Amino acid sequence: MQIDLLPRERSTGLQNLTILIGSLLAGLLAVSVVFALNGVNPALAIFSIFRGSFGSWYGIKETITKAIPLILIGSGLALAYKAKFWNIGAESQLLVGAIFATWVGLHWGPHLPAPVIVPLMFLAAFLGGALWGVIPAYLKVRFGINEIISTLMLNYIAAEFVKFLVVGPWKGASKGGYPYTDDLPAQAILSHFSYSRISPVLLVLAIIAALVLGWIVYRSRFGYEIRVIGENTHAARYSGINFFRTSLLIMVVSGGMAGLTGAGELMSIHHYLSYPETISAGYGFTAIIVAWLARLNPAFTIVSGLFFAGIIVGGDAIQISMGMPAATVSVFNGMILVFLIMGDFFISHKLRIRTGRASHA
Repeated sequence: MQIDLLPRERSTGLQNLTILIGSLLAGLLAVSVVFALNGVNPALAIFSIFRGSFGSWYGIKETITKAIPLILIGSGLALAYKAKFWNIGAESQLLVGAIFATWVGLHWGPHLPAPVIVPLMFLAAFLGGALWGVIPAYLKVRFGINEIISTLMLNYIAAEFVKFLVVGPWKGASKGGYPYTDDLPAQAILSHFSYSRISPVLLVLAIIAALVLGWIVYRSRFGYEIRVIGENTHAARYSGINFFRTSLLIMVVSGGMAGLTGAGELMSIHHYLSYPETISAGYGFTAIIVAWLARLNPAFTIVSGLFFAGIIVGGDAIQISMGMPAATVSVFNGMILVFLIMGDFFISHKLRIRTGRASHA
């Protein structure tokens, strides 16, 4: 018997769905092995994760709260990945967005009403994330520098700059020496639904942004250029697509969406700038998996964002109830990502098993 890997000419929607479900199940099986090796019943652990996130009103509200940043960032990453621009720097773009929003909020917030200062902070955050995203795009197009390396390295630069600000020039006079900025003015704080941390403004923004970006990717000229670049860069250049301009615009949108998330976390949850790991619970990295699970369709990140937010919330729950280590969620997410990438391979390839008498595709 011989097994061959052959290119798949095209895959149907049913095949794609089957492979996606199979990848998720394989990832869950791999996670189950990890749980078992730690002496934990895998079925009980996985059930506890989803019960902790979707089994109570509190869990559902916390899941939606954490899904909002994942949808915002994930939809922007899906757009970039569709063009095969591998943006691994959403975490830094979020932080730079939070920096820009903080400056606007602290300097202009006390003098402007809420209907003015809130949009200004969102705009500033979008511009901050976009500017930070344009840097690796320019380096790639002009100098051929690998965007995975440049976006990854920019994460560390942004994180250290945030630390410098909160322990140095922006340390709040009202914080008793702790490394935080002063609180944002009341008019710069987003309201929540009753008995929750869900901001209606952010929830609506995330859903609309994901749907609009989905429309852009599949229904607009810009989206057509994105898809052509992703399929064949040389064909894109030959067809007259301005590769330089399109690449910059892709990262303006992708980085800007992460920047919006930084402003949202700042105005809705924290109300002041502090250490990077406080501002973002690793959303910039988790959103990479959200984008892949959505099959790089920004609109589908609404569903995949809720799924992974549920893993985050449920993972926190089993740390308490089952004594699992804090790295449990990271292991879970990493396993799922590995098998999703493996699934992508089988969307474009198929197995052929040959025996001595016959072949089966």
